[in-house]
Amino acid sequence: MTVVGYQTLDEELKRLKTIERPAVIAAIAEARSHGDLSENAEYHAAKERQGWIEGQIAEIEDKIARAQVIDVSKLSGSQVKFGATVSVVDEDTEEEARYQIVGDHEADVKSGRISLSSPLSRAMIGKEVGEVVEVNTPGGVKAYEILKVEWV
Repeated sequence: MTVVGYQTLDEELKRLKTIERPAVIAAIAEARSHGDLSENAEYHAAKERQGWIEGQIAEIEDKIARAQVIDVSKLSGSQVKFGATVSVVDEDTEEEARYQIVGDHEADVKSGRISLSSPLSRAMIGKEVGEVVEVNTPGGVKAYEILKVEWV
């Protein structure tokens, strides 16, 4: 994962542990004070929320523990690899796009970050400026020419 992806996960983990976890514990305590737990919807909702929060914490801790953080600014080269920001042009529509290849959990197409395992990324890996890649899409095969490879 990229440094930015790692920082995002770390911030989310801190938020869950310092804000969400204490808030749900307080909500459970409040619901308990209302008496009979068997018919207490607030209590059951708070316990369900607590389970979700603890699951999220465990999942994020696991991702962080297994992460291999790569500082993209220290990479270079003309070939497309993980972390590269690639400018492409659709050969049919002449529409240009710019994507950074990131880890699966960091992907956000709207902000130009595509997953390493996406069809477009897999097609571009190992290619250089000027090469054309073909990608199978639901609408048929699309061809993209690589215009630029950057390490931002």
